[in-house]
Amino acid sequence: MTREYGQDRTDAQLVEEARSAPAGDLRAFGELVRRHETAVKTNCRYMSGSVTDAEDLAQDVFVKAYFGLKRFEGRASFQTWIKRIKANHCINFVKKRARRSFRNVDDPGVQGSDRLRVEPEGDAALEGASRRQRIRIALESIPAGMRIPLILRDLDGLSYQDIAEEMGIGLSAAKMRVKRGREAFRERYMEDDGREAQR
Repeated sequence: MTREYGQDRTDAQLVEEARSAPAGDLRAFGELVRRHETAVKTNCRYMSGSVTDAEDLAQDVFVKAYFGLKRFEGRASFQTWIKRIKANHCINFVKKRARRSFRNVDDPGVQGSDRLRVEPEGDAALEGASRRQRIRIALESIPAGMRIPLILRDLDGLSYQDIAEEMGIGLSAAKMRVKRGREAFRERYMEDDGREAQR
């Protein structure tokens, strides 16, 4: 079995190799992506609330990291740095999406549209759902204003001060949103857990 390039190196060593690599040699950076892509993709999905957008968001995060490597000072770990890039990128994505205009699904013209007709999948999706799926469903049901701070705190380990700065809100607001996000998550998760137990 062949070893992947750079498996025996630390992230810091790979960052240095990636910085000094000749043009076109992406092996060191590729190993950094391989190590961190699952976590980045998962968090992009949780923060955006969209499975379909998560792949593109994660790719954008690594592209930004690649072109930002020269500016990476190494005061924090690569993992912490990539989390910051991901947080900024996903927050900006969610803000832009919130500014888009949407039509009310209760409008008579919208209700008749075949493009909006979807067969019910909720029960089928929950049947036999794993704990991870229930976590995802619970997280996606929480409004972005609470979901993002919750993820930044509990999954990314950011301090309340960092969350406040990332989101452009006050420290007390950051703490309150995390608290409310945890309560909402617990409530949604227990509801799903209860439905699962009744099956």
